[in-house]
Amino acid sequence: MPAVHIVGGGLAGAEAAYQAARAGCRVVLHEMRPARNTPAHKTDRLAELVCSNSLKTEQESSAPWLLKQELRRAGSLLIGLADATRVPAGHALTVDREVFAEAATAAIAAEPAIELRREEVTAIPEGIVVIASGPLTSDALVAEIVRLTGSERLFFYDAISPIVEADSIDLSLAFRASRYGKSLDGSDDYLNCPFDRAEYEAFVDALLAAETFEGHVPGDVPYFEACLPVEELARRGRETLRFGPMKPMGLADPATGRRPYAVVQLRQENLRAASYNLVGFQNHMRYPEQARVLRMIPGLQRAEFLRFGQVHRNTYINAPALLNATLQLKRHPRVLFGGQISGVEGYVESIATGLMAGRHAAALARGEEPRPFPFETALGSLCRYISGADPRGYQPANITFDLLPPLDDETHQRLRRDKRARHAEVCRRALAAFAAG
Repeated sequence: MPAVHIVGGGLAGAEAAYQAARAGCRVVLHEMRPARNTPAHKTDRLAELVCSNSLKTEQESSAPWLLKQELRRAGSLLIGLADATRVPAGHALTVDREVFAEAATAAIAAEPAIELRREEVTAIPEGIVVIASGPLTSDALVAEIVRLTGSERLFFYDAISPIVEADSIDLSLAFRASRYGKSLDGSDDYLNCPFDRAEYEAFVDALLAAETFEGHVPGDVPYFEACLPVEELARRGRETLRFGPMKPMGLADPATGRRPYAVVQLRQENLRAASYNLVGFQNHMRYPEQARVLRMIPGLQRAEFLRFGQVHRNTYINAPALLNATLQLKRHPRVLFGGQISGVEGYVESIATGLMAGRHAAALARGEEPRPFPFETALGSLCRYISGADPRGYQPANITFDLLPPLDDETHQRLRRDKRARHAEVCRRALAAFAAG
């Protein structure tokens, strides 16, 4: 049986390697760090999370919950490790990113069928290959992908939120609460920094005036809409932040008994609760400017920053023009793609495409024809979007109910007035289709 080569040791690559090895294949996992680092990674560990430590909501019958449920039932390595390393964050599956990456690295090292090579791949290996090199794929490998596919690369900017030391947060101003009191165990998982109107207006003025980094790539390169820097949001209107990452809905400041005018939420970063990240506060301000502007947030006047926010370039292929529903290149079916470079956005979506690419690569190694997951499942719908969307103006997507097929007319009519019931029915149908294979 030929070996399966996995290029990239991020979320998708680690998951693909594990799945192919568990399917009986010999796997060579290529990871360029630490021989060559990226602008965003800080360690040489596999499956390092660089943007956020949240794998999104665990609210039952939501689309992200459904995708995670399918991955659990499929035996995902990384979702299992996320469950084992989670930290409190309301309804979100949020992990201690250091413990998570250490656990993933140890799990891959413990698989005897996986050979980990710490080297930069500058030419696509012969045979069966999963390219899961991520949004920060090296220029040499990008050139190889362009050569192989005959398609120019695409870019968008993604961003990273700042992290502050817990001890530097002023708890006489910041208060603990989850929106509307919602959390998995009823606890108050977030720290909330409340603004009055004058503080908010001054903060927006400072954001708009702050000096920012120049882009990494010249030209008109878009941001991903779900991860806009706070300065970009502020430019869309003075109230935009109050209806976005700074929305005060569902919160009451115990010092006043009233809802704040605006609020910044801080989410626990690790199991020791020694640090917190500023939820939704990715930005591309210069570091001294970040320190100055972000210390205007009530409760963060003396904040010590463990990491400043960043913006980095993301690379992805025009998947609908290049891939089929099993994530294989149409013109080179022994080459598959997984993770963000395949045209998805989000940690769980990257894990999902890695799992599917690893399984499909293993099928090819066994001489079998890969079979896509049923369209009714979140996994199948994600791949159908990647391979079937309009290639003109294509952008990566998160999992949403819009990607799944609609309910039949009779069921839709019966549940038309109850959105929650419709979503629950879509989830029930998806899990039934997953179980049926």
